[in-house]
Formats: sequence, C-alpha cells, structure tokens
Amino acid sequence: MTDHAVAARPSFAQALQLYLRPRPLAAFALGISSGFPLTLLLATMTFWLSRVGIDKTTIGFTIGLTTPYTLKFLWAPLVDRVPIPVLTRLVGQRRAWLFVVQALLVGALWQLGASAPEQGLAAFALWAIVVAFLSATQDIVIDAYRIELLSDAELPHGTAMNQFGYRTGNLLAGAGTIWLASAEGASVGWAVAYGLTSFLVLPAAVAALLAGPGRFVAREVSSAGRWLQDTVVSPFAEFFRRRGAVLILLFVLIYKLGDAMGQLMLNPMIVELGFSDIEYINANKFVGFWALIAGTALGAPFLAWLGMGRALLVSGVLMMASNLGFALLALSGHSPLGLGLAVGVENLTSGIGLTVFVTYLSGLSNLAYTATQFALLSSFAAVGRTWISTPSGYAAEALGWPGFYLLTTLVAVPGLVLLLVLWRRGFVVETARQVDAVETEAAPLDGEAAAAATAIRPR
Repeated sequence: MTDHAVAARPSFAQALQLYLRPRPLAAFALGISSGFPLTLLLATMTFWLSRVGIDKTTIGFTIGLTTPYTLKFLWAPLVDRVPIPVLTRLVGQRRAWLFVVQALLVGALWQLGASAPEQGLAAFALWAIVVAFLSATQDIVIDAYRIELLSDAELPHGTAMNQFGYRTGNLLAGAGTIWLASAEGASVGWAVAYGLTSFLVLPAAVAALLAGPGRFVAREVSSAGRWLQDTVVSPFAEFFRRRGAVLILLFVLIYKLGDAMGQLMLNPMIVELGFSDIEYINANKFVGFWALIAGTALGAPFLAWLGMGRALLVSGVLMMASNLGFALLALSGHSPLGLGLAVGVENLTSGIGLTVFVTYLSGLSNLAYTATQFALLSSFAAVGRTWISTPSGYAAEALGWPGFYLLTTLVAVPGLVLLLVLWRRGFVVETARQVDAVETEAAPLDGEAAAAATAIRPR
C-alpha cells in the first residue's frame, strides 16, 4: 500500500461515523433478510432433525439440499439482465427481482415448516431445495444491490453492517425460531415457527424502497447474440482474464472449509451432549450474538490496520483455532459454561473473518457484472460448505466429537497455505468496482476519497 493511501486513511472516529451513513444502514437491513433463510436450512434444520431423531450421518448429507447456493452463478446472468415486466420499469432491476423472489420465498418457507421430516423426508427435501433456490436467488440480488449501493469508501463499513444484519438474521432464525417451536418457549410448533420467521424478508424490502435503485448498469441490447455475449460470456471472461484468477477461485473454495465442517455438526453435538433448547438459546443470545457483533465491528478496522492479505491470514488463523474450543467442549461434556465460551470465541472470530472475506469478494466484482461475478465467487465458497463437508457425519461417527473437531482444525490449514502462495507470487487483484462507459439507473454516487478503494485490495 502506498504512503499516500496510508495518509488518506480516516481517523478512528471518522471510521465509526461511516457505519451510521444511510447506505451502510441499508446494508444492515439487507443483511437481516439475506442471513435468515440459510440459517433455517443449516443450523435450525440440523437442530430440528436431531430433535426428531434423524441420525447424524443422514443430517450430514442433508446439507446437499442447499446445492442451489453452489450453482447460483448459472442463473445470476438472468438476474443481471432480464427485466421483470412492469415492475422493473417502476422500481428498477434489482428491487423488482428482490420483491418477486421474496414473495415466493415466504410461501416456500411456510411449506418447509409444515413438511414434518419425522414422517418422511421426501416433502421436506423438496421444499428445502425450493427454499434454497429462492434464497440463493435473493442472495444474488441482495449482494449485487449492496455492492452497487455502497461507494468505495463505504464498502468495508457497509460490508461490516451487512454482516451485522446477516448475523442478526442468523440469530432470529436460529435461536428465535427454535424458541418459537420449542415446548420450553412459545410452543407454536415447527410449521408456524418457520412461517413466522419468513417475514424477516421485510427489512430488505423496506430498505430497498428507501435507498433507491443503486448503480445498476443498464445495457442496450441490439441482438440475441449480443445479449448472450453481455449476459453470459463477458462476466466470466472478464474475471478469468485477471492475474491469478484460478488460484483465487481455489482459495475461495477452501478458505473456510474447516469452519463449515465444524458448524455443520455443531447442533447434532449439542443435542447429543444433552443441552436443552433453552441452554442452546441462551448461549447464542447472551454470548454468541454479542461476541459476533464485537467481531463484525472489528472487521473493518482489521482491514484498515492490516491490509487485505494480512487480515485474511490473521482472521483465518483465528477461525481455525476457534474449532479447538468445541473439541474441549466435547471432552468436558454437558457444561453450559464451556458451551458459552466455545460459542463466544467462535462467533467473535467468525465475525471478523466473514467481514474480511465478504469485503474481499465484493472488491473483486466489476460493477458492470455485479450479480454474476459475485455469484461466481460466493458459489465457489458455498461448494466447500455444501459438498466437500457433506461426509462430516461419517467423520464425526468414526472419530468421535473431540477427534472430529481436531480434524476441522487441520482442514483449515490448506486454505492458509494457499493464501501465502498467492501472496508470495505477488498476485494483487485490484478492485474491479469501476463502471463501464454506459448509463446507469441512478446518477453516480458522490465522490469519496479514492485512496479508500485500497482497503479492498489483497496485499
């Protein structure tokens, strides 16, 4: 990073003020609606299945139901270029897609909650796949809209606020939904609990109405061939022309693999160790959530203090080490204090790591192809969570819980090694947040300090 860029960094007070700007606040609301469906398909779902007696090997493979998250780059070009009749003209491309997908998602979540997996997994699996498809599509829209809405100077803080929102959605869909369904809580049952949680789509809808259309790039299409070129070919071609593109995708694939494996099997372990629903909820509500808030708040300062390369390395080491806390919990057995400590450390390190990682991915997305390129990057990240980690149930069965969490710690090492390889080879992937010379739906956002863009460059 240049001396000029260092000199141009904002003071700590100025950095905090960036969190409270309208667009970072909008990113917070977008994060709530983006974060809750995946939690219902992962953490809450695995807890639900464990409670109704589904074995952990089967639970491990139910993660495959979230496959649409790994394939969303295939239909992301349509989200970038295909207008919604009438609605696109009224509210813009991003918001039109958002409102339609959210309406469908609410209906699908009610059906998923009513699917009764203890009576058979067929209907449950069908609606889980439908929810995953609609949720992945909502993520395509929200990720693109967020990147287009935030200026370069606001991107790290807007990303942190988005992660605040994302984890708030996680909490509400995790501890909140379990409390609604649990006999120790509201006792409304899983169907109503999932249905009520579906209304967490509303924060993003309201924020989008208030924030405007963002900097969506509108392109004139002269022919079908030109449409295919602009929609499908150009976004991928532009990315793969960059130095180190293949290595970057491999890094994205494996960077959080150990963390993903650990999270997948956490709820089955908690149930097996004899923790009650209320003990689980309290650990998340009183310890995990606030640790996560603290970690997410540290994400943007991490980038300012360390630069992207060092921030990725340090946060990766911290996330890897946090899995050892669950190995210790497995050894100590039913210990509410041990559960609180393990959950707190994991959420603190995860909050830092996710903010850094998502800012990194956001900075690689060209504003001309935002939805497609961010979907490509986040799809590769989801492959590790969805498919590479599916044998976690077998590993937990074979190794026991302490051995399994030691394994997840070791699995994180290759991602850190690859990061060092990228760094050693000198791959500096410059921010691609330029806008091509085309008209946009809204006027460009007012200028910010150009040096702030260096905050989203790997070093």
